[in-house]
Amino acid sequence: MFEHHNDLSEELGAIEHQFTEFKIEIDEQKAESQNHELIKQIDKWERESIEKIQQVANEVRNELASCVVTFATDLQLKLKQLTDRLIKCRKEEDFIDTDIYFFNEELKQLKDILNNPSNFNIEEDSTSFINKICLKMKTPFLHNANGNANVKWIQNGVTLAGGNGQGSEMNQLHYAQGLCVDEDQTIYIADGSNHRIVEWKYGATTGRVVAGGNGQGNGPDQLDNPSDVIIDKDRACLIICDRGNKRVVRWPRQNGENGEMIISNIGCWGLTMDDDGNLYVADYDKHEVRQYRMGENQGKVVAGGNGPGNRLDQLTGPKYVVVDRDYSVYISDSNNHRVMKWIAGEKEGIVVAGGRGHGNDLTQLNYPQGIAVDQEGTVYIADDMNHRIMRWPQGDKQGSVIVGGNGEGSQSNQLFYPISLSFDQEGNLYVSDPRNHRVQKFYIDQK
Repeated sequence: MFEHHNDLSEELGAIEHQFTEFKIEIDEQKAESQNHELIKQIDKWERESIEKIQQVANEVRNELASCVVTFATDLQLKLKQLTDRLIKCRKEEDFIDTDIYFFNEELKQLKDILNNPSNFNIEEDSTSFINKICLKMKTPFLHNANGNANVKWIQNGVTLAGGNGQGSEMNQLHYAQGLCVDEDQTIYIADGSNHRIVEWKYGATTGRVVAGGNGQGNGPDQLDNPSDVIIDKDRACLIICDRGNKRVVRWPRQNGENGEMIISNIGCWGLTMDDDGNLYVADYDKHEVRQYRMGENQGKVVAGGNGPGNRLDQLTGPKYVVVDRDYSVYISDSNNHRVMKWIAGEKEGIVVAGGRGHGNDLTQLNYPQGIAVDQEGTVYIADDMNHRIMRWPQGDKQGSVIVGGNGEGSQSNQLFYPISLSFDQEGNLYVSDPRNHRVQKFYIDQK
């Protein structure tokens, strides 16, 4: 026992030494910020830009010199022609007043042309031939939250979509499920029991059907209880979990009358996309998550796939999924009342939230649904049957309630079986509140 403790102590000491070395590396990079690799890239751009300017300037100089020679030669020719005419008049003594006027005016015009040439000048093209550079910071995650552990949200939500009772009118929703928020704060909602995807513009009081809405069915213009939707900006389309039809469909964002089935025979519930355009789909029926490269129909298992169960290599009824910049997959393992993180290439996952049976303690979840992950690895969870949204920092044994948690209900500080959540660029929180047939927005508390 004593020897084992000594071994652990040595391992801990080695890790501590690595921490110290890494801190030194960080301090060195901070001190040598002017030697950063990107500084070299900026210097290269500067040199190449100067070379381009000098090259263009020399080309225009040479072209101008050639034009000046041609211009002067042309003036000399005209002057010679006038001179020959003048000499002839003098020789033949054949001139009158108008000839004197003619020679004076022609000479004056030639002088004006010489001193004020109008057939060439320098113009600046408004189209830059030098690429402007700027420093851009990449947003690291698909669902971006503020990432500050001290951030709080105002507890009374504002209804952005629906909230007018159950129904199919354009100011209503019927069991809203998955949602996503675009950069301009337009919301796309999987309006499950209306079998449609609804677009709700910022500040609008009514939505617009952008997919489905033609009754429940499996036709190319129909959906059947869609459960999730995401935006594929590169292809200008929406990708939809058409859960009742066990398929994933792609639908044009603008004026799309029909969808295109891209994955079939899958018990899809939630989906997401990484920065490379790979699609990840939670298969509720097969208890697994698959990754699909665009154009593939089979994909590969990246989480679960070992039958239902609560082992670390298993999932039971996975619902929603997100992926981080390292391609680690986070899954709401709903029937196991936990959220799992599956590092790319690993055979087993890690429990990052819940996993202590269903309940309403801060260490527990109760059928978790939609999730989001911020740049610090903090997980945000729609804790369905606890009617609350949880924040669970990486490595913590328990989470905290950030909104809801006041029992089921329809008040502005209540939720009723929340299913999905998303964040806008400012970190404001959007929640689909299906039993209240609405989407709630919870603003960041600026205090």
